[in-house]
Amino acid sequence: MKIYERTVNYYETDQMAVIHHSNYIRYFEEARISFMAQIGCPYEALEREEIRSPVLAVSCRYIQPVRFGETVQIRVRLTRMSRVKCSFSYEVCDAETGEIRARGELEHGFIDKDGRPVNMQKSKPEFFARFIAETESGDGAERQKA
Repeated sequence: MKIYERTVNYYETDQMAVIHHSNYIRYFEEARISFMAQIGCPYEALEREEIRSPVLAVSCRYIQPVRFGETVQIRVRLTRMSRVKCSFSYEVCDAETGEIRARGELEHGFIDKDGRPVNMQKSKPEFFARFIAETESGDGAERQKA
């Protein structure tokens, strides 16, 4: 598990003074980019190799609202890794109390610039190995074969 922390900006809130539901997905994306940097596989390195990672599926369960000015920690885990896709789980928690405010999951594929699937085990073995190591780190993650 890796942790990404941020403070809620005013423009991210809705008329009810809570984070607009769509912003949680943005938080997940920020946390995933941070996760990749933390494990030594920055997203920019993939883009330089002309590999993209589009979202294939997303889900979010809203538990308690988050409000302007609050600081949250997004706990991110790599839960599945195959040769052509991966899945992450997220918990948005109050940074002070640890209370879980939302949970979500995103599934990503790996494609080339023409939109064709990329076998990460063959084309980026060092990246693939680091991701596999994260799924085997004992955080309840599982490795998925393609």
